[in-house]
Amino acid sequence: MATSTAIKNHPFVWVGTDRKGNKTSGEMQGANPAIVKAQLRKQGIVPRTVKKKPKPLFGAHKKRIKPMDIAVFTRQLATMTKAGVPLIQSFDIVGEGLENPSMGALLGSIKNDVSSGNSMASAIAKHPRYFDDLFCSLIDAGEQSGSLETMLDRVASYKEKVEALKAKIKKAMTYPIAVVVVAIVVTSILLIFVVPEFAKTFQNFGSDLPAFTQMVVGLSEWLQANWWIALGACAATFYAVKEAKLRYKRVADGIDRAVLKIPVIGDIIFKAIIARFSRTLSTTFAAGVPLVDALNSVAGATGNVVFEDAVVRIRDEVTTGTQLNAAIRGTALFPTMLIQMVAIGEESGALDDMLDKVANHYESEVDNAVDNLTSLLEPMIMAVLGTLVGGLMVAMYLPIFSLGNAIGG
Repeated sequence: MATSTAIKNHPFVWVGTDRKGNKTSGEMQGANPAIVKAQLRKQGIVPRTVKKKPKPLFGAHKKRIKPMDIAVFTRQLATMTKAGVPLIQSFDIVGEGLENPSMGALLGSIKNDVSSGNSMASAIAKHPRYFDDLFCSLIDAGEQSGSLETMLDRVASYKEKVEALKAKIKKAMTYPIAVVVVAIVVTSILLIFVVPEFAKTFQNFGSDLPAFTQMVVGLSEWLQANWWIALGACAATFYAVKEAKLRYKRVADGIDRAVLKIPVIGDIIFKAIIARFSRTLSTTFAAGVPLVDALNSVAGATGNVVFEDAVVRIRDEVTTGTQLNAAIRGTALFPTMLIQMVAIGEESGALDDMLDKVANHYESEVDNAVDNLTSLLEPMIMAVLGTLVGGLMVAMYLPIFSLGNAIGG
């Protein structure tokens, strides 16, 4: 019985000259150098060197797929289908322009599933890491109603606005953290490298140092001897909190509640949650998803356990026949503007439009709040760093001032 062995292609890098005699180079897949040379000659290229492409020193680095990559892909696919390009061909066109190999592999897998006769909703549902239940249900609704291109456009707009909102929140959270990190680094440098030089000078004074100076010198000596313990403790604390949040729901819930109480930052996060709630509910409701099912999707999209529990209570009340605005008011969590707009939307039959207006309003509020926070923190950075550096310098010069007073006296 005959057996067939699959020929495995490898990437090769080549250097040669084209028909005009100009030097050119590139990469090509082939089983061996001879086959690659033959393929190059067919293209009118005279190969000079053909070598197997070397592997990276530390292995291939797999680029991560980010949520914004999914948003861009959805927008491109929506544009293609809206222009009348068949879905499979749209996948090919979008795939050719991708720079992220991981995204290309994901797109290829979805395309193969769709080519095999599966729906797009079932194809993307196989990748829950990148496409959540809300995304899948909206695509499924578009396929069922025969308006996939419209639904893709709606989903693309939703993903773009949600990711833009996340970026603003990340900006608001990053700035205070950066201030703390800079303050710690500057203080550590002063304690490890500058204070010891002063301490050597103080040894020749022959008198007791002021209490503040003794405390700073003691802290400097401890940090010089145990800096690795301090660094390890910070890293271990960060890792422990991160793991505890992932593994234990009680810890994650506690962090969600605490974040809302942080001055300034908590208000920004609250507005972002309201914007996300309104945007998600508007998108699902406009797509024809029943209100109860839409609220199920909204609960997970809020991103905070306090509001997630509140949306679940709203869903339960709506199921029993309570109006949406009354159910929202009963939680005592949502702003009056949202409640009034929902009531108007229910009365006029334009709930999705009213919610969209609320989402736009609160997204604008978040944008303004982040800009104000940035302006507020700039002088605070100077104040914090000035206090730390100034305090250390005062501690170092106190003995000199004391010595000068003693000599003058």
